Parts: sequence; structure tokens; C-alpha cells
Amino acid sequence: MNGKWKALVLIAIAELCALSLWFSGSVVAPELINVWSVRDSSVSAWLSAAVPVGFVIGALISAYYGLADRFNARKVFALSALIGAGLNGLLLWTDHAAIGIIVRVLTGMTLAGVYPTAVKLLSQWFPTKRGLAIGVLIAALTIGSALPQFFVTIFSAVNWKLVIMTSSFLALAAAGIVYWLLEDAPVAQKKASFSFHLIKEVIKNRPVMLANYGYFGHMWELYAMWTWLPLFLAASFLTDSPTTSIAFVSFASFLAIGIAGGLGSVIGGLVADKVGRARLTIYSMAISAACCVAIGFTFGQSIWLTWIIALIWGASVIADSAQFSAAVSEFADVEYIGTALTFQMCVGFLITIFSINLIPYAQLFLGWEWVFILLAIGPILGIISMIRFNQYET
Repeated sequence: MNGKWKALVLIAIAELCALSLWFSGSVVAPELINVWSVRDSSVSAWLSAAVPVGFVIGALISAYYGLADRFNARKVFALSALIGAGLNGLLLWTDHAAIGIIVRVLTGMTLAGVYPTAVKLLSQWFPTKRGLAIGVLIAALTIGSALPQFFVTIFSAVNWKLVIMTSSFLALAAAGIVYWLLEDAPVAQKKASFSFHLIKEVIKNRPVMLANYGYFGHMWELYAMWTWLPLFLAASFLTDSPTTSIAFVSFASFLAIGIAGGLGSVIGGLVADKVGRARLTIYSMAISAACCVAIGFTFGQSIWLTWIIALIWGASVIADSAQFSAAVSEFADVEYIGTALTFQMCVGFLITIFSINLIPYAQLFLGWEWVFILLAIGPILGIISMIRFNQYET
């Protein structure tokens, strides 16, 4: 196998394994809340939001000190995955909600050494024509993020601790793959440093900010959808058929988020290379926004109708993800490209914290039938931005 394609396979597998840490605590939230003896309904939301909080903190620290530039990026990935596996395992012995959430924040910080570093490793192996490669990487991220739902399918009748243990084991495997099996790229990428002083230059660059606004709208929807779709499917399926098993709901969620999302990522990368980044993002966000609105009308109706829309939503919500960063990398000056990408990622993940926490409160007033319409606001605003961005791309 060609060296760069072998590297892509290894990086993608490692990314898939390591990203299983992201939702490992969220999918067993009911069990953790029971262990912690808390009644606060916001704990479940904060278990999900804690990881992006940590990710933002870790990304800023890593970018500010240039950790992936000062040290071997492959070793940074491996060490981050190793520490993340250990922190995730601590949930097995955590008996207090506050400590558990702190552990999840720290886990998110380690993932900031995994995802951005994987992108850097990939860019070293694919200095040009990396559309398909980025699509494969995002597919791995998507499937990895959804893996805990698959674990629940297998272990739901056994023990919630097995979900945590399996995620930690996979993160350990990711560290081993990158450290022992992945070789260093033949040509290292030039350093793209971060500086708070250069953020004003990023903000003044109109095409870069239009791409950022598109990304922010995309992120408003993405992680809130990934977090709450499984609960929506559970409520909808059980309303239509009270005998539906939790294992089936988890498997349906895994297919919608992981498998459909993975396929959407790869297809999105291929389509973007043909029709342009802006057009792909517009098409993708238009479909996902329509799904935000439509899926509520299927609540409590046919399981298969709800599931079909969920599959379309899962594919479209992530298909455009890589293109926003690619757009920024093309229009930002070399001097501040690192700052521009870090700014985009950090603000985007900060936005997810608000949308993740908004949904459970809004659901109490709007019901599952209407609550996801709130998520459509993001892609609609994102479409407006990317239509304006398209004039710079063409």
C-alpha cells in the first residue's frame, strides 16, 4: 500500500478509536446520575457540554504554546489519547457529579491533542488534494463519536461500566497505533502559529469571517443534534411502539449519527472537490435545516419514517464540516492561518455548549415535536454566510 494511503488508514482508525471518548459519559448519563444520587436534570446536559468546554481550553493552550509544532505531532496524539483513556476510566470510580464533570472537562482537553493533531498529521501526508483524505478523517471522527451508542446496544443488558471500559481501551489502542505503527511524514508541514494579537487580522478578513460564520451555524446544530437525537428517537419510538428496546434505539442512533454521518463525510469531501466548497456547504446545510424542521412532525409516528429522516439528517449535518476549515486555510494569510483556524474551532465549540444546554430546557416548553426547529437557525444563518462567501470562491 502506498505510504500516504497507509498513513490515512492508520490515522483514521486511531481517530475513530480515540473519539469514542467524546460521548462515552453522555450515553451512560442515566446510570452515572443514579450512581451520583443527583436529581438535577441539567447534569445530563453538562456531561455532554463539559467535553467541548475542555476541548476549547485544550485547543487554546495547545495552539498558544505550539505543542504540535514544538514536539512530534505523532507523539502528541499518542500521549493525548493515552491520558484521555486514563481520565475516561476514572469515571468508574467517581461518586460525585461535580468531580465527574471535571473529569469530562479534562478528557475534552486531551481530545484537543487528538483531533487537531490528526488534521495536522494528515496535512503532512497530503500537502495537496486532500479533499477525500479529510472526508475520510471526518468520517472516522463521526463514527468514533457515535461508537458509544453502539456499545450501549451490546452492553445495555450487562453493565454500563463496560461502555466506559471499552472506550478507554479503544483510546489506548489509538495511542499504540499512532506511536508504533504510524511513521512520520516525509515532509513536515510549515509551522502555523497562534497569536492573540493576530485575531484582529482574522476578523478583518471578510471571506475568512464569512466562512467562520458558516461554521458557527453548522456547529450550533451539529453537536446538539448528536447529543439529543438518541433521546428524541427513544421518546418517539416508544410512543409509537412501547415495546421498543433500548438496544434497538441505540443501534438506530449509531446508524444515523455514525454510519450515515461517516458516509456523508466522505461523499461531502468528494462532492466539494467537484462543485466547490461553498456550494457543498449550502446544499448540506439546506438539507440538514429541512431535517431539523421535518423530524418533529414524525414524532410518535412510524418508526421507519422517523428513522429515514434521522439517517438523512445524520449524513447531511456533517457532510460540510471539513470544508469550512479548508475555506479558511485558502483565504487566510500565511502569517495568521494558525490563529484563524484556532479561532474558528474554539468559537465553534463554545457555541455547541449553548445549543446542547438549550435543547433540554426548550423541550420542556416546546415538546419533542418542535424543539429541533431551534437548531435550524444555525444552518439557515450559515447558508446566508456561505452564499456571500461563494462570490470570493468563484
